[in-house]
Parts: sequence; structure tokens; C-alpha cells
Amino acid sequence: MSLVDTAYARAAANGFGQSCEPEVGRLLATLAAALPPGARVLEIGTGAGVGTAWIADGLRPRSDVSVDSVEADPATAALAATAEWPAFVHLHVADALEFLAATPHRYDLVFADAFGGKIEGLDRTVEKLNARGTLVVDDMTPVEGWPEDFRAKQAGVRRALLTDPGLVAVELAHGSGVIIGVRRPPAG
Repeated sequence: MSLVDTAYARAAANGFGQSCEPEVGRLLATLAAALPPGARVLEIGTGAGVGTAWIADGLRPRSDVSVDSVEADPATAALAATAEWPAFVHLHVADALEFLAATPHRYDLVFADAFGGKIEGLDRTVEKLNARGTLVVDDMTPVEGWPEDFRAKQAGVRRALLTDPGLVAVELAHGSGVIIGVRRPPAG
């Protein structure tokens, strides 16, 4: 069974229902496959490891890359840690905003899929992108039944990404709704 199939099975067997949709996963794998030599990837919100598996699948068989995946919930992180990850995948149990503050790294691809780093602290996530680095944010299509305060926060993320002068961004009606932003290089 592939990393991706195993990750979906692990999520289902453990009742984890917040995994990345296959359409978003295929997008992540495609973007990961196009990364330059020595690239660094950050996933905020490991969950059961489904997004991580899609990213790793896109990067295989490379060994010149590094993937950091951050999960705040220790029990959920332990679930993802049961997988046999390629050596370039590094799982971290940490608050995303604390991780962003502490890491010296910048990233070529960031998948922001957790409250911290997406809804809260989005500016810190964008700051961690390399020039020409790509940010992927999903769950941008409002869902009936979302609380009004969350709907407003999600709209704020959309507005921030689509109007940030440091990003070139596009919103796609793909999967749960995706915004992809690429960080502009510095002028000069």
C-alpha cells in the first residue's frame, strides 16, 4: 500500500475526519514534485499524516529535500508518528506559532492547514516563505453550518492572501477551496 493509501486508512481507523481531500493532496504532490534541489517544505497541521503522505509521495525518490510537519495535539501527532516516513520527513509536536518563531528556516512550499498559522498568525507563515516560495491554504470555500465568527475569520484569510502585495495569489474552486500564493522576490 502507498504512503497515501496507508495514511487515509490510518485516519479512518482512528476516526480522524479532518484529513486533506484527495484533490488538495494531488495538488500538494504536484507542487512538491516541482521543487528545486535542496528544497524545504513545511506543513502546519500534520493530523493523521495524509497531507504529509501526499507531499512525501510527490518528493519521492528524492533525498535532497526536507519536510517539517507540525502538529499541536500530542495524541494526533502520535497517530501520524506510527507511519514509516521517508528519512526527509520530520514530525514536530508543537504549537505552530511557537514553531514558526523558533525555526531559523525558510520554506519553498508551505501547506497551512491548522488554525495556528492559517487563521491566526498567517503573516508569520507568509514570512517563512522563501522568495518564489509557494503557500497552499485549503478549506477556503465556506461550509453551511460554520459559526459566523469562523466564517468571518476564514474570509479574513482569503482577503489577506488575495490582497497581500508580497504575494501573487489565486483562489481555486478545487477540493475544499484552495488559495495558492507565491512570494514575490525582493525588488532589485
